[in-house]
Amino acid sequence: MAGKTIFDKIWDAHVVEQIEDGPSVVYIDQHLIHEVTSPQAFAGLDARGLKVFRTNRTVATPDHNVPTIDQDKPIRDELSRFQVDKLTENCQKHGVTLYGLNHPYQGIVHVVGPQLGITQPGMTIVCGDSHTSTHGAFGSVAFGIGTSEVEMVLATQCLMQSKAKRMRITVDGELGEGVGAKDIILYIISKITASGGTGYFVEYAGSAFRNLTMEGRMTVCNMSIEMGARGGLIAPDDTTFEYIRGREFAPKGADFDAAVAKWRELYTDADAVFDAELHFDAADIEPMITYGTNPGMGIKITANVPALSEIEESNRTSFAKSLDYMGLVPGERLLGKTVDYVFVGSCTNGRIEDLRAVAEFVKGKQKADNITAWIVPGSKQVEKQAQEEGLVAIFEAAGFQLRQPGCSACLGMNEDKIPKGKYAVSTSNRNFEGRQGPGARTMLASPITAAAVAVTGKIVDPRDL
Repeated sequence: MAGKTIFDKIWDAHVVEQIEDGPSVVYIDQHLIHEVTSPQAFAGLDARGLKVFRTNRTVATPDHNVPTIDQDKPIRDELSRFQVDKLTENCQKHGVTLYGLNHPYQGIVHVVGPQLGITQPGMTIVCGDSHTSTHGAFGSVAFGIGTSEVEMVLATQCLMQSKAKRMRITVDGELGEGVGAKDIILYIISKITASGGTGYFVEYAGSAFRNLTMEGRMTVCNMSIEMGARGGLIAPDDTTFEYIRGREFAPKGADFDAAVAKWRELYTDADAVFDAELHFDAADIEPMITYGTNPGMGIKITANVPALSEIEESNRTSFAKSLDYMGLVPGERLLGKTVDYVFVGSCTNGRIEDLRAVAEFVKGKQKADNITAWIVPGSKQVEKQAQEEGLVAIFEAAGFQLRQPGCSACLGMNEDKIPKGKYAVSTSNRNFEGRQGPGARTMLASPITAAAVAVTGKIVDPRDL
């Protein structure tokens, strides 16, 4: 009998019931909720006279459409105010822990969970948000669910779900100068397309991932969904355990040691079989940037936009439509192209490590006159760290605008929108049409590349600065 993958081990340990010729009933260790996908779920509970089954397994925080200025004042946008108020009302009514606006733990749900030690190896974690895959960086099975499934988990702490196929993506070798986690995942998606992981749960393996920090691993797993995968995970190791040690809700003392001993069993057996295996060489990866309207439309920053002849005939119509939206032409060189906005933030790259990297790059420099630069911390804790470490002073001296925590311009659900026709180099995760505002033109890149663009006002190779 073949060994098991880490995904199999975690999944199988959480199956409460296997329905014949149907999905599994899976126990969920941790449920994270926010203001956008939970109101309907709570309304469903109320309509059936149900309570939240395990309140100690549910944590809430508003993030998607909260304002990022004047958070101490009443929310002006009517829908945002309604949803945030409804989240508060529902959490109070059902006894769910809420880190509301201005709470020291408030922030993007996928930043809050890891930094508080709520996210731990071996867990099953769900949230009504596709980027729940972020938590897989800790060796957990984490994925996004829909609103009706949010209601199911609130009511039962279980979820009916079909088991995904298993894919392993291995990247070995040393990363080059100026290349980081965001470049790795953009490179992979550019190779396998935005649908290349559909139907799979991905395990990332190899020295390139093992050498990443936990923040970097979160960036990689966060964007698993952008290749169509159900989720992605990385086997926990000493880097994982040291990140968790001492965090607010992590086990302490002897309990922590016992937990680590258990977590060390979370690895893929040598003889385990995957449904698909992909291998890449880290030396082939360079700073990346997207040119189109899905994350798979990415290139090395020194490359040109593909010529029409390089695109499969069946994809040429959508390719041309995408370039038309972006105001680009086939074969165009992106280096030197003028940009209008730089956005550093989101659940992909809004952590303290990302802000440190940008601050180190821009220290002593000024943003270009044509650039509007927004720095949006992923959480109140990140914001506090940035202030204590002097990063805020660096950003302000460089002409960057530091905003308050939230999803912000990643998805433009609040007032942080990129104007129509303007180009934004963004550290977020999606470059869909209108994602950052109606008509906005998004180019995804790493924090270092975003910093380089901010100070030059144009697309540049950060290795040249």
